[in-house]
Amino acid sequence: MQFQGIEIENTFAEAFNMYGTRIIVTADNKRWAEIAARESTGFATSIIECGIEAGIEKELSSAETLDGRPGYSLLFFTMKKDSLQKELRKRVGQTIMTAATAACYNGLNSEEKINVGSNIRYFGDGYQISKLYAQRRFWRIPIMGGEFLIEESFGIQKGLGGGNIIIVAKDREKALKAAEKAVKAMKKVEGIVMPFPGGIVSSGSKVKSKYSFLNASTNTPYCPTIKAQVETELPPEAGSVLEIVIDGLSVKAVEEAMKLGIKAAALEGVIKITAGNYGGDLGSENIYLHEILRGDLSE
Repeated sequence: MQFQGIEIENTFAEAFNMYGTRIIVTADNKRWAEIAARESTGFATSIIECGIEAGIEKELSSAETLDGRPGYSLLFFTMKKDSLQKELRKRVGQTIMTAATAACYNGLNSEEKINVGSNIRYFGDGYQISKLYAQRRFWRIPIMGGEFLIEESFGIQKGLGGGNIIIVAKDREKALKAAEKAVKAMKKVEGIVMPFPGGIVSSGSKVKSKYSFLNASTNTPYCPTIKAQVETELPPEAGSVLEIVIDGLSVKAVEEAMKLGIKAAALEGVIKITAGNYGGDLGSENIYLHEILRGDLSE
């Protein structure tokens, strides 16, 4: 099947159940809000090595935040609730509380919550103060810069990790152009992030290795430089392959992002668009490319 002359492979992306949360970080100005946002979501591309997956969902104006300051909405995902609480305690404490003028609020309205601010408050060494505002509890923690304001708990919900599309192109320039267009289109969807650098994965992985001490290795069937040495999934003319991984707070959001990404990536020089899976045996949700593009595809 094709979209705008580009082959869309009849396959699926294999995604996984995860737990996600949304954190709102603000600061006195946009520069410091962005610094706090980027530091807290750094080194969070894959739970394989990072322990958490995270990204910046969107920028927020002062009219959209609780304290009337510029801010950013951030999404964080882990496989287990306990892991999410542990990782957030470290990231908020080490990268948001330490960022000049930053504050941190819950951004997800859900019944289930995890304690983050109520743990970080102990940094105040007994001088922290609890405040109740609009049925929400906050902690004011004295710090050298003044005080750090953080909400006591953050809402969490079941989400989805590992949604993906794979762009196979004739060369590196065309692959990157298509991937960048796809990322830009996907960013319009609320409730998703693309945790890898710039939203793009240059070194996609498979879940096995010839080395016993590794549980993942380079995705050899999609590596253009070794097409002649492996069982390849690539046509002879393929020169570069890039992947985009999507984490979201709902299946619907991940599907919508994948759909927009595929349509945006269907550019001249792209040979085909496919997705990564493990045969459907590992992930909890299989997202079929033809299904999410139903009505847009041609024979």
